[in-house]
Amino acid sequence: MTRNFAFAATVLVALGGCTATIPTDPDGTLDRVSGGTLRVGVSPSPPWTDLPDGPNGEPAGTEVELVEEFARSIDAEIVWVPGGEEELVGQLEHDELDLVIGGLTAKSPWSSKVALTYRYVSTTGPRGEKELHVMAAPMGENAFLVELERFLLDQDLPA
Repeated sequence: MTRNFAFAATVLVALGGCTATIPTDPDGTLDRVSGGTLRVGVSPSPPWTDLPDGPNGEPAGTEVELVEEFARSIDAEIVWVPGGEEELVGQLEHDELDLVIGGLTAKSPWSSKVALTYRYVSTTGPRGEKELHVMAAPMGENAFLVELERFLLDQDLPA
């Protein structure tokens, strides 16, 4: 009887862990930004991203428009943080940003430091090479990354 109870208790404890939501965000990014603020680092890379000359202007470009639509889909307000890729990736690594855009491709040198989305669009580069465009998110924040990728995959963009 004691052995059966111990077995049943072990099974219940093991099954209790199965109710966790997968994928998860260890730092809670998706929960925090949904209905809250999405902090987006933007590096200049026309036509994907373009930064205004003045301090009060909003960024523009293809990726900016995509992020604005994504933010609307999760009821988030955007705070744009302009900068260079290296600076923005550092901020992403230190949880100061939730997303970085700026014409990044799947060949990004930052792939060991951040999570790159699935390629959402393919273009031809200046030398005729295929460029697979991605966005950068915090490493390990998988629920946020999956939500962003679902959004990107639902867009009518050239494969």
